[in-house]
Amino acid sequence: MNYKNLTILGTSHIARQSLEQVKNTIESKKPDILALELDKKRLIALFSKKQRRSFYADIKAIGLQGFLFNLIGAFVEKKLGKMVGVKPGSEMKLAYRIAQEKKLRVALIDQKIEITLRNFSREFTWKEKSRFMFDIVKGIFVRRPRIKIDLTKVPEKKLIEQMIGHVKERYPNFYKVLVEDRNKVMANNLAALMKMFPEKQILAIIGAGHEKEFLQLVKQKI
Repeated sequence: MNYKNLTILGTSHIARQSLEQVKNTIESKKPDILALELDKKRLIALFSKKQRRSFYADIKAIGLQGFLFNLIGAFVEKKLGKMVGVKPGSEMKLAYRIAQEKKLRVALIDQKIEITLRNFSREFTWKEKSRFMFDIVKGIFVRRPRIKIDLTKVPEKKLIEQMIGHVKERYPNFYKVLVEDRNKVMANNLAALMKMFPEKQILAIIGAGHEKEFLQLVKQKI
């Protein structure tokens, strides 16, 4: 997606295709600035081999639900990444490395991870938790037509929209915290960047599924 001096690239955090897209898009667009769907702590974590963690401090900072969600999400992403041979966040690491090599400006536009997880702990309702457990049990015991997804590629936009629509309907607060609120923060940061550097070409690399709503929010700010 393109708008004024902005190009938006939607990626999958474990898809090998995303690595190629990141490299090819940077080569073809020749951006001056790379805007990444990361905050400082997540960027450091991507490049850190060993991470010392205090579970008590994490729970105190972001709440038990946020802590468990982050732990489970990281475990699932890691397992899926092993299946396809790509570590989660590899496309962001590649983008950052290319930016360092080409001496491009890097902007970290995402909301701080502590804020996102703290909001998740506060706003994920018991109703949504019960729905979540019901859906898990239903998925185990009820047979449905299976949708084949190639994890090495970024899913088709139609499929992404269907999945997002389902999440938004079943888990509205989950969607609000993890998608809507973060989109607003990223759009604000990106719009400010576009205004500050109107003559510079900006490439924003974000998760697939954010792009459409994200671009609409950016346009409202410009």
